[in-house]
Amino acid sequence: MSEPQPLRLLAQDLDDLAVISAALQDAIVKVGDIAFEPKARRVTVAMNRYCWECGGGRRVRAGLQLGGVLNVQTRKIRRDAPDAVLDILALTFEPGEAPGGAITLSCAGGGDLRIDVECIEAVLADVSEPWPTPRTPAHEI
Repeated sequence: MSEPQPLRLLAQDLDDLAVISAALQDAIVKVGDIAFEPKARRVTVAMNRYCWECGGGRRVRAGLQLGGVLNVQTRKIRRDAPDAVLDILALTFEPGEAPGGAITLSCAGGGDLRIDVECIEAVLADVSEPWPTPRTPAHEI
């Protein structure tokens, strides 16, 4: 069995964004690893992503970058606590004035990051070698 290749995903529509959302499920993010650069109009999120696509049991350092960002809002996320840890559940898009809208990064515990964008422009890339983890994420339904 060959080693899985690092993920390199680009999203420019809802279907693409759903693929990135699936890859992000159960990623762990420190609040301090979320950066909004207003002049560059981008948000970058560094994370430890759970590798569901390779059968689990591994995490990898990954980065998500969203372009065309107009505004960022948080709900139930302590921006004054850079070491606070968030568990990503999903990435969704709410259409606004076409082709724009709001991308929401939903986290366990009810926190979310709402990112108003001109259009869907998202990139997810693995940036390290995977490492083993003894814990498999579990969710109550």
